[in-house]
Amino acid sequence: MTRARTDRAGAALRALREHALSYPETREDHPWGELVAKVREKVFVFFGRPEDGLSLSVKLPGSAPFAFDLPYCEPTGYGLGRAGWVTARFRKGDAVPVEMLKRWIDESYRAVAPKRLSARIGGAPPRRRA
Repeated sequence: MTRARTDRAGAALRALREHALSYPETREDHPWGELVAKVREKVFVFFGRPEDGLSLSVKLPGSAPFAFDLPYCEPTGYGLGRAGWVTARFRKGDAVPVEMLKRWIDESYRAVAPKRLSARIGGAPPRRRA
Protein backbone atom coordinates (compact mmCIF):
# COMPACT_ATOMS: atom_id res chain seq x y z
CA MET A 1 0.00 0.00 0.00
CA THR A 2 1.14 3.50 -0.67
CA ARG A 3 1.76 6.14 1.96
CA ALA A 4 -1.13 8.21 0.55
CA ARG A 5 -3.61 5.50 1.53
CA THR A 6 -2.07 4.16 4.74
CA ASP A 7 -0.29 5.42 7.80
CA ARG A 8 1.07 4.01 11.03
CA ALA A 9 -1.14 3.82 14.13
CA GLY A 10 0.14 6.91 15.99
CA ALA A 11 -0.01 9.27 13.03
CA ALA A 12 -3.30 7.72 11.91
CA LEU A 13 -4.87 8.33 15.31
CA ARG A 14 -3.93 12.02 15.17
CA ALA A 15 -5.38 12.40 11.66
CA LEU A 16 -8.57 10.49 12.48
CA ARG A 17 -9.12 12.38 15.75
CA GLU A 18 -8.74 15.71 13.93
CA HIS A 19 -11.12 14.52 11.22
CA ALA A 20 -13.78 13.38 13.74
CA LEU A 21 -13.64 16.68 15.60
CA SER A 22 -14.13 18.68 12.38
CA TYR A 23 -17.85 17.83 12.24
CA PRO A 24 -20.50 20.23 13.59
CA GLU A 25 -21.08 20.21 17.36
CA THR A 26 -18.47 17.58 18.15
CA ARG A 27 -16.15 17.33 21.11
CA GLU A 28 -13.63 14.97 22.62
CA ASP A 29 -14.33 13.09 25.85
CA HIS A 30 -12.52 10.45 27.93
CA PRO A 31 -15.06 8.09 29.54
CA TRP A 32 -13.61 4.92 31.02
CA GLY A 33 -10.10 6.26 30.25
CA GLU A 34 -10.74 5.98 26.52
CA LEU A 35 -10.68 8.66 23.84
CA VAL A 36 -14.06 9.20 22.14
CA ALA A 37 -15.62 11.76 19.81
CA LYS A 38 -19.18 12.85 20.56
CA VAL A 39 -21.80 14.77 18.67
CA ARG A 40 -23.70 16.56 21.36
CA GLU A 41 -23.76 13.84 24.04
CA LYS A 42 -23.72 10.78 21.76
CA VAL A 43 -20.51 8.91 20.95
CA PHE A 44 -19.97 8.37 17.23
CA VAL A 45 -16.40 7.06 17.39
CA PHE A 46 -14.48 5.25 20.12
CA PHE A 47 -10.69 5.48 19.72
CA GLY A 48 -9.82 3.27 22.68
CA ARG A 49 -6.60 3.85 24.56
CA PRO A 50 -3.90 5.39 22.32
CA GLU A 51 -1.06 3.53 24.08
CA ASP A 52 -2.54 0.25 22.75
CA GLY A 53 -2.02 1.23 19.10
CA LEU A 54 -5.22 2.17 17.28
CA SER A 55 -8.61 0.77 18.10
CA LEU A 56 -11.50 2.46 16.36
CA SER A 57 -15.19 1.61 16.83
CA VAL A 58 -17.83 3.22 14.62
CA LYS A 59 -21.48 2.70 13.74
CA LEU A 60 -21.73 1.51 10.14
CA PRO A 61 -25.36 0.96 9.12
CA GLY A 62 -24.38 0.56 5.45
CA SER A 63 -20.76 -0.61 5.45
CA ALA A 64 -20.68 -3.16 8.29
CA PRO A 65 -20.97 -6.25 6.04
CA PHE A 66 -17.98 -5.05 4.00
CA ALA A 67 -16.02 -4.20 7.16
CA PHE A 68 -16.54 -7.65 8.67
CA ASP A 69 -14.74 -9.14 5.66
CA LEU A 70 -11.55 -7.31 6.65
CA PRO A 71 -9.09 -9.22 8.89
CA TYR A 72 -8.70 -6.36 11.39
CA CYS A 73 -12.45 -5.82 11.98
CA GLU A 74 -14.94 -7.46 14.32
CA PRO A 75 -18.33 -6.65 15.85
CA THR A 76 -17.93 -4.20 18.73
CA GLY A 77 -18.36 -5.77 22.16
CA TYR A 78 -20.95 -5.09 24.84
CA GLY A 79 -23.74 -5.90 22.38
CA LEU A 80 -22.99 -2.88 20.17
CA GLY A 81 -22.06 -5.12 17.24
CA ARG A 82 -25.72 -6.16 16.90
CA ALA A 83 -26.56 -2.47 16.38
CA GLY A 84 -24.08 -2.08 13.50
CA TRP A 85 -20.98 -1.04 15.47
CA VAL A 86 -17.66 -2.27 14.05
CA THR A 87 -14.24 -2.29 15.75
CA ALA A 88 -11.00 -2.12 13.75
CA ARG A 89 -7.71 -2.80 15.59
CA PHE A 90 -4.17 -1.95 14.52
CA ARG A 91 -0.90 -2.43 16.42
CA LYS A 92 1.56 0.46 16.63
CA GLY A 93 3.59 -0.60 13.57
CA ASP A 94 0.65 -1.64 11.38
CA ALA A 95 -0.30 0.19 8.21
CA VAL A 96 -3.67 1.90 8.69
CA PRO A 97 -6.10 2.69 5.81
CA VAL A 98 -6.73 6.27 6.97
CA GLU A 99 -8.92 7.43 4.07
CA MET A 100 -11.27 4.46 4.44
CA LEU A 101 -11.50 5.02 8.20
CA LYS A 102 -12.33 8.69 7.58
CA ARG A 103 -15.24 7.55 5.40
CA TRP A 104 -16.35 5.23 8.20
CA ILE A 105 -16.19 8.11 10.70
CA ASP A 106 -18.37 10.11 8.31
CA GLU A 107 -20.89 7.27 8.10
CA SER A 108 -20.91 6.91 11.89
CA TYR A 109 -21.39 10.64 12.44
CA ARG A 110 -24.35 10.63 10.04
CA ALA A 111 -25.83 7.57 11.78
CA VAL A 112 -25.59 9.09 15.27
CA ALA A 113 -26.01 12.85 14.77
CA PRO A 114 -29.42 14.50 14.61
CA LYS A 115 -30.61 14.79 10.99
CA ARG A 116 -30.32 18.58 11.11
CA LEU A 117 -26.60 18.34 11.86
CA SER A 118 -26.00 15.62 9.27
CA ALA A 119 -27.64 17.81 6.65
CA ARG A 120 -25.14 20.59 7.41
CA ILE A 121 -22.19 18.51 6.18
CA GLY A 122 -23.70 17.83 2.76
CA GLY A 123 -23.37 14.74 0.64
CA ALA A 124 -25.64 11.76 0.66
CA PRO A 125 -26.23 9.86 3.88
CA PRO A 126 -25.14 6.23 3.87
CA ARG A 127 -27.67 3.73 2.62
CA ARG A 128 -29.07 1.62 5.42
CA ARG A 129 -29.37 -2.09 4.87
CA ALA A 130 -32.46 -3.91 6.05
